[in-house]
This record gives sequence, C-alpha cells and structure tokens, in this order.
Amino acid sequence: MTNLLLIMGVFIAFHIIPAIRPIRLFLVRTLGMKMYVVLYSAVSIGLLVLVAAAYTQADTDIVWPQWPWTRWVPVLTMPLACLFLVGTLTAPNPLSVGVKAHRYDPAHPGIISITRHPLIWAMVFWAVAHMAPNGDTASLLLFGLFAALGLMGPWSLDRKARKDMGEDAWRRLVAPTSNVPFWAILRGRTRLDLKGIGWLRILVAGLLYVSILHTHELVIGMSPFPS
Repeated sequence: MTNLLLIMGVFIAFHIIPAIRPIRLFLVRTLGMKMYVVLYSAVSIGLLVLVAAAYTQADTDIVWPQWPWTRWVPVLTMPLACLFLVGTLTAPNPLSVGVKAHRYDPAHPGIISITRHPLIWAMVFWAVAHMAPNGDTASLLLFGLFAALGLMGPWSLDRKARKDMGEDAWRRLVAPTSNVPFWAILRGRTRLDLKGIGWLRILVAGLLYVSILHTHELVIGMSPFPS
C-alpha cells in the first residue's frame, strides 16, 4: 500500500505541476509543443503502468463486499463512457481535449452538446462506476484518484481556454454547452445533436464497449458480467 500511495502521489504531482500556466509555458517554449505533448504522454503512460503494477501488489482491506448488483453499475455506465472516448478522439473540440479544433462547427456541436469535456467525464464515469463493485481500500484509492483528477480537470481546462480565447469568444462558444453531462440540454440551452455525433461514432463506441466486455476477464482477470 505504501508503494501505491507513493506512486499515486507522483502521478498527481506530474499532472498538477505542468497545469500551472507559467510552468507549462516554460516547458512548451523550451521543448516545443510537439515534443512537450510526446514527452508528457509518454511519461503519463509510464506512470499509469507503475500505478497499475503497484495496485495489483498492494495489501488491501475490504470496505464493502461485492454484492451482485454492483457489477451492473459499470456495465450500464461504460457505454456512455465509450461514446465520450470515441467522440474525443474523432470530433473537433476547441474547448477541451480533442482533435482538429479549428474544424469545429457550433451549428453541429456533436458530442459537445452533451458535455464540452467528454474525455474527462469518460474517465470520471469509468472510475466512479468501478468503485461500486470494488469496495477494497486499494481499489477505492485507485479509482478515487482518477475520479478526483477528472472532477478537477474541467475547471483547469475551462480556465486555460478562457485565457487563450478571450472572455467574449469563450463565453460565446460555451453558451450552448455545459461541463456536467446533459445539463445544457436539460436547461434548454441546446439540444442533443445526434446528427453531429454521427451514427458511425455511436457504432464504433458500441463495438468498443462489446470488445471491452469480452476481453475484460482476459486482461483484468475478472468477468464484468453480473453473476
């Protein structure tokens, strides 16, 4: 457990410190944006591997047992997380993590009609959903870490986007969106843009979800299906 806590501390520091604007600007100026992204991604992946290894070796205590119904929580939650992940990797998003943000069309916001931070909320949904069937201390620390980082992420990304775009431009783009998924839709500020999301993305998300279900036991060592 000590190793898990130590590596989790390093992981948190690595993601918080570069988010400080002067430090990030210095690193980008020194390394260049492409090299900064490559190194940041590589170190992040390496730290994730170390966190996973420490998690599997950690001594742990049971806080609550795995009741059969708790397995339904990630099974029912992960389809939306998969859609958010696919949308992040394939749809332009000037407000958060995304690709080709300059091609964003406000008339067809796609996944941004649900949330302007789909990648962050995919991680939050994944983490919180997996806390339900994994009520041991090591799992709660691991998934709690990612949930906490995810909940802090939108605030940091919004602040950065606001400074980079300027207040007026940022407010104009976020007016029909929301950080919390579906909140702008429920408030009537926008509508669910299924056309912008695209049925192909929905199909790919479904295939990703099915593949996760059927490889989960092979990779993780535990079946995700409720028994």
